[in-house]
Amino acid sequence: MPRRREMTEDEIKAAADRAEGIKPPEPEAKLGRPPKYQPTYAVQATKLCELGATDADLADFFEVSIRTIIRWQSEHEEFCHAVKEAKEAANARVERSLYQRATGYTYDAVKVMQYQGEPVVVPYREHVPPDTAAMIFWLKNRKKDQWRDRIEHTGEDGGPLTVKILRFGEGDA
Repeated sequence: MPRRREMTEDEIKAAADRAEGIKPPEPEAKLGRPPKYQPTYAVQATKLCELGATDADLADFFEVSIRTIIRWQSEHEEFCHAVKEAKEAANARVERSLYQRATGYTYDAVKVMQYQGEPVVVPYREHVPPDTAAMIFWLKNRKKDQWRDRIEHTGEDGGPLTVKILRFGEGDA
């Protein structure tokens, strides 16, 4: 008959605890700092990015480094999508504003005046004329071939243009 191994004191205590339905103590914590990321950060990042926050702004808000924000984006899919979609929404809003500024727009406004000691609210329409700087910016980015500042010249054969500089009297010989 095989000889039975004697149980240690800890094994006896653990067996007794199991028999009485007592849970074993929690294992010791892992070494290192606990992760700072929390699932609620995705919602907060969405709100911040919709207001125009950058990765540096997020890092300041969450009190971490920019590298941590980048790591969170790669490790936590919900955080990555939240930041990306909110930044795209903010960019789209700026694009619409630039377009309106370039083409001009009209909006309803009110003017508050006083007549015989009583305030009078007068509604009117305000027109903002097109802005040439916004037009140029829009066209340089959307129609680069026609509106860029630098024009590349080519020779008759479509190749690079060669310029020969002659001194006065050299070409007459």
